[in-house]
Amino acid sequence: MSSDQNNAKHSDKPTVPYWHIWTDADGISHQTRCALHDFELGSIGSAAPQWNDKQKRGEATVVFTVLPVGWIGDWHENPAPQWILPLSGRWFVESMDGTRVEMGAGELSRGEDQHCIADKHGNKGHRSGTVSDVPCVLMCVQCHVPPVRLACHNK
Repeated sequence: MSSDQNNAKHSDKPTVPYWHIWTDADGISHQTRCALHDFELGSIGSAAPQWNDKQKRGEATVVFTVLPVGWIGDWHENPAPQWILPLSGRWFVESMDGTRVEMGAGELSRGEDQHCIADKHGNKGHRSGTVSDVPCVLMCVQCHVPPVRLACHNK
């Protein structure tokens, strides 16, 4: 690859899409399509450059969970602001505003619907469940930080 081709390859700053479930000032959860976009070209332990979007450093807990076929959870809030990554299977997340998003392996979600106010049906936060004929395996990275009531912030 020529030097010009290599420079062109590295000049296209990437974006990575994700769904963000968040709570507005009225205590209603919403889902917004967002993107990670603060990538910088650098390296991590290798001389070969790669794109990195470093998130704010802090304490976190990694939780792996398996949702059985046919599982549907009650309305609830995320236990902490967290990144959720399906590893296999498919699942859905439905927010209080009626938005329902289905996601599969590799589709990133940020769960940040803390401090919701129950609606007239008693629904608070979101509900979720599996949508395929195989269990849904999720990896959750719970960030021990306060939630931010703003769509598409990612740090």
